[in-house]
Amino acid sequence: MKLLSLLLSSIFYLLSSVHAAAAPPATESSQGKLPAADGVSTQSEGGGQALKPNVIILITDDQGYGDLACHGNPVLKTPSLDKLHTESIRFTNFHVSPFCTPTRAALMTGRHPARTGAFRTASGRSTLKSTELTMAEYFAKAGYATGMIGKWHLGDNAPSRPMDQGFQHVVWHKAGGIGQAADYWGNNQFDDTYERNGTYEKFQGYATDIWFTEAQHFVTQNKEKPFFLYLSLNAPHSPYKVPKKWSAPYKEKVTWKGGAEFYGMITNLDHNLGELRQKLSELNIADNTIFIFMTDNGSSNGTARMVLEEGAYRGFSAGMKGMKSTVWEGGHRVPLFIHWPGGNLTGGQDRPQLSAHLDILPTLADLCGFALDESIPRDGNSFTKALQSAEAEAPRDHYITQLHGGPRFVSQPVPYLSSCVLKDSWRLVDGENLYNLQDDPGQDRNIADKHPEVVAELRAIYDKHWQSISSEMTPASYDLGNPAENPTHLCSQDWFLPQGNPPWNFGEINQLKKITGPWNVNVVKAGTYKFTLRQFPEVADKPLVAIKAKLRIAGIEKEAAVKQGAKEAIFTLELPAGKTTLTTWLTNDKGETGGAYFTEVELLNAAAPSAPTSSTPGRADWLDQDKFGLFIH
Repeated sequence: MKLLSLLLSSIFYLLSSVHAAAAPPATESSQGKLPAADGVSTQSEGGGQALKPNVIILITDDQGYGDLACHGNPVLKTPSLDKLHTESIRFTNFHVSPFCTPTRAALMTGRHPARTGAFRTASGRSTLKSTELTMAEYFAKAGYATGMIGKWHLGDNAPSRPMDQGFQHVVWHKAGGIGQAADYWGNNQFDDTYERNGTYEKFQGYATDIWFTEAQHFVTQNKEKPFFLYLSLNAPHSPYKVPKKWSAPYKEKVTWKGGAEFYGMITNLDHNLGELRQKLSELNIADNTIFIFMTDNGSSNGTARMVLEEGAYRGFSAGMKGMKSTVWEGGHRVPLFIHWPGGNLTGGQDRPQLSAHLDILPTLADLCGFALDESIPRDGNSFTKALQSAEAEAPRDHYITQLHGGPRFVSQPVPYLSSCVLKDSWRLVDGENLYNLQDDPGQDRNIADKHPEVVAELRAIYDKHWQSISSEMTPASYDLGNPAENPTHLCSQDWFLPQGNPPWNFGEINQLKKITGPWNVNVVKAGTYKFTLRQFPEVADKPLVAIKAKLRIAGIEKEAAVKQGAKEAIFTLELPAGKTTLTTWLTNDKGETGGAYFTEVELLNAAAPSAPTSSTPGRADWLDQDKFGLFIH
């Protein structure tokens, strides 16, 4: 079966590559947006024209610092990661955000997630603003083939999908995890349906195996030209599922719920990593490939959170307190390995300098020789000097991370709530609890009362940061009538609620949770729009449990009766162009009301264009000169 999967995947990849090759890597409009790329530092073997290094970023999902054998885990087997560890420059004081989306936003843009619109994992705050310039856009401008495989979690709709943000070849699942509401109905990590360059495709096999198979195809197809591959795994994120041969070795030792499967998912991705690196060697491109391994936050299931028998193995956290979704050290300190033989980045050397996800884009710009747009304020700094020496100056004096609204989004973002300020060995948590990792690595002793001067210094750093970011915490909008995605398929995970998460999984949707909320939308063209309201995706083929449907958009409100057995409620409206909100209601025979968790919006007929005016179009308009070309892939 795996052989068949490889064969079919190869055929589809080659077909899609023909389409990708027909389009230039950067459009004329995006070239006007970005500065020209400079030369790079590596030389060809013959001493001729400089070779641009390839770049692969492998990011795993919910794998913590302690979830690697090379970091001291006594049970987990990760031979390929261990080998990479022994060959790489390792940053041992590298920090990210405490959960998925904000880390990805910071990585792609070099800017604090709060500025980008993507600083939570749902509730209309997990989508990258169209105004952000991504790593992929910079690489495309520099002449690179760009590919994204796996988990994006920065927007499932135009203009924030990976193909809208600079990636020319995309194979991905939607939402924050496989099987979540916005993902393809029925996906469970085995024999799933994923989207390839805008078209859904049925795959055979296990999700992680598929992502790495696609990665091997991408590097093979682009071996003769520089490429940037963002290989973003869903593993080992929940649901904890993996073929039994990978989890079986851990069943006796790792006894907490999902623990053996979590470890098995890591061992599986480790095996695939080894095969990908072998492929790079076979293609003779390993030496000139910058290979980066990192994870997106602390561990989600690497240690037990339940009562076990006395003396039972409880996991390994490398001595750190906290996990994913906490601002303790274990929530945001993660591995970072960088390997590039052609740039002399080898040898298994540690770098203790403070660094963060924000710093990777500026560093890659230095290493690959392209300039960043200086008109866009960045929060990241290059750590190129630190790559060369453990004694070099760190790229940053401090780092601030925050779960805006708290882990469970209990409030609007406010100062200090679920925050951590890092400086030297000091950690200020929630603005009032102070820890010194030098003599308290487990963060067990709050010593704020003994060091009020340190608290004051770190609070001053935080206050300046909050003043800078708080005004930028505005949401992205989802395009309606964008030719790159028409119709648009909206999901309740992106309802913009004042606090708390909307229905983002089928556990809630199957119960027809009685809640609704607005989508922030941008009607890119005035015209006639068709709205189709559903409680389940169209492919689920389920009837509405409702007798009445209603929607409101752009000040227009429509209501209609729902016929018994109907699977959707349809409205047709004339809409003006511009930003607005869309809210839906479905009411049952008991008078209980929830929203249409799945709503499809299609532009049927665009209104005739009005006479040109002297006003400058807004950046959210799909005809914006800075983004138009990136929709056509």
